[in-house]
Amino acid sequence: MKPPSINLSTEALSHFDDAIQKEWIITNGLGSYSSSTVLGVNTRKYHGLLVAALSPPKDRRVCLAKLDEEIIIGNNTYLLGANEFQNGIFQRGYIYLKEFSISPFPKYTYTMQDVEVQKTILMTHQKNAVVVLYKVLNKSGFDIKVRVFPLVNGRHFHSVIDRWKIPEEPLQKGEEDEVAILFSIPQSTLMLKTTSGNFNVAGKWVEKIYYREEAAHGESFLEDCYQPGYFEVGVKPEKIDSFAIITVANKNENDAREVLAKMPVTMYDIEALFEQETNYQENLLTRFYEEHENIPQNDWLSWVVLAADMFLVKEVGDDGRSVVAGYHWFGAWGRDIFVSLPGLMLVTGKFEDVREVLLTYKRLCKDGLIPNFVPEQTEQLAYNSVDATLWYVNAVLQYLKYTGDFKFVEEQIWQSMKKIITNHMQGTAFDIHVDSDGLLSHSAQLTWMDAAIDGQPITPRAGKAVEVQALWYNALRTMELLANRFKETSEAEKYAQMAEKTMKSFVDKFWDLEKNYLFDVISENERNNSLRPNQIAAIALDFGMLDNVKKEKIVDIVHRELLTPYGLRTLARNDAKYVGIYAGDRRNRDKAYHNGTVWPWLLGLFTTGFLKTKGYAEYRREYAFKNFLLPFFSEQIFKAGLGTISEVFDGEPPHLPRGCIAQAWSVAEPLRAYVEDVMLVRPKHEREVLQGLR
Repeated sequence: MKPPSINLSTEALSHFDDAIQKEWIITNGLGSYSSSTVLGVNTRKYHGLLVAALSPPKDRRVCLAKLDEEIIIGNNTYLLGANEFQNGIFQRGYIYLKEFSISPFPKYTYTMQDVEVQKTILMTHQKNAVVVLYKVLNKSGFDIKVRVFPLVNGRHFHSVIDRWKIPEEPLQKGEEDEVAILFSIPQSTLMLKTTSGNFNVAGKWVEKIYYREEAAHGESFLEDCYQPGYFEVGVKPEKIDSFAIITVANKNENDAREVLAKMPVTMYDIEALFEQETNYQENLLTRFYEEHENIPQNDWLSWVVLAADMFLVKEVGDDGRSVVAGYHWFGAWGRDIFVSLPGLMLVTGKFEDVREVLLTYKRLCKDGLIPNFVPEQTEQLAYNSVDATLWYVNAVLQYLKYTGDFKFVEEQIWQSMKKIITNHMQGTAFDIHVDSDGLLSHSAQLTWMDAAIDGQPITPRAGKAVEVQALWYNALRTMELLANRFKETSEAEKYAQMAEKTMKSFVDKFWDLEKNYLFDVISENERNNSLRPNQIAAIALDFGMLDNVKKEKIVDIVHRELLTPYGLRTLARNDAKYVGIYAGDRRNRDKAYHNGTVWPWLLGLFTTGFLKTKGYAEYRREYAFKNFLLPFFSEQIFKAGLGTISEVFDGEPPHLPRGCIAQAWSVAEPLRAYVEDVMLVRPKHEREVLQGLR
């Protein structure tokens, strides 16, 4: 099936303030990416034509910031590049932009003096390589020259370069049609090669490039980039000519040269590579629609299905699979991975990938806890999460509902799952333990609302958080189900008794009789009745503890007070702690992060909870689709990150997109809810699996 397309005309691109906010990103399945704005101006330190994960999916380096072009036609020189400095934008090449499109590759089309230049960017699957294809239509009557100027960095993607503070300049090795740039600290090699023309050495620094997004966030926003020279290709009058710049990166020169040697060098092979990468995306769509015959084909849905694939990554040495939580700057976060897993992989039929992810994180489990996150540059894993592990258990249940593969779970996962429960019962790190009332207790800053300022949690939620209890009960019922299936009768009875105790305490302690919804967190000292979306988990998960009357009251108030077109607010607007705009420096953004900011991933839980409570009649499903999901999907793929979904949105209208331009659970959870709940394409083995409870 042909991939969808997004096309921006000259008119759309001429509105600078709007166009500069539109970004594109393509990925390679290793955690690497290529990304910029539709105007070709890098507005973030995270933008780059080749941002390579040199220890996949970690250690991401901005190796090649961009390629800027100039076209020489007779006595006229047209500068197609565009870079922003503090005193303005120099080289305003976007004024020559006739069109920007992405289908499935980003393509810039420039026109000037009877010459058209098309620039198409491809990132090769599971290689740290980018191919930029140039097609030049010369109707000018002049011999023209196309010069392509690389801007290179070689730094970690969280940092910026000040040329006066680096120990030495990059080492440059040039040949007739290629150049190698060797960076010493940190060590890496970038290689660029052209399919025609030659490389001219003319090394210089371009200083004080300004990143407006980083400036707005109070981050480092000025950078010096090295320009090693330029590639030059001639095009005769009345000719159409094509050439490509091939770029690869690796930690050392020999490995980089080895990768480059395997890349195509002729235009025939380049075009075959483009066809191969297009086929990969077409196959993703064809498979999805063939497996979901009753789901109508839509461009917005095709974009979401393609977006779901960008987060799944192969780990270094082919040692497993993981998920990047969000682009540009998030890595592997345990909670995000297992919240996202059903939408990213089960709905899309990637069952082998699910098994590999489950096994990867089983190996990382420590003291009954799944890692909260895997740091970008160190080997020290962080386990400071009370819910990541419970989402892992839920992911196992969802896997069974889709596959019925009890054999895999029994042989590979079951013993680890039992150890998880045992550790929680006995007590593990961060004061995570089952209390005498059967509820799961924990210390502060361990839930998904984990932002902090100067080490102090903004939403501490120490004690017993509502969604943690819902997940704990869901996990106990899952364990009971599996113990029954594996004929471990005494274990099944133990889990059942624990679950009953948890449910009784939850019902007794969490219902706010005055507000008619659940407390957000309870402890020995308080019962916090802030209206937050966390309680929706108590309805949306497979195994719940509430009667229908309470469920309906929760759904109604969340619908009325927290729902926006792009997700649920994290706090009601009438709360004194509410912050409606997620902007400014880190301190200001963290104050808003979980105190009013809208999160799209919660739309999945809410849609599921709404339909479980109200019923799955056709008119209910149509209402949920038209009011919860369609505005979100059909609008957001054309804003911020084109073809994908942002991390968060402002709590206040017009709910501007914020945070990462592509977030795994923002894509995954609404997609899962659309397929499973709105379209009623239920997991194949759901009934069989859930009937496993006695």
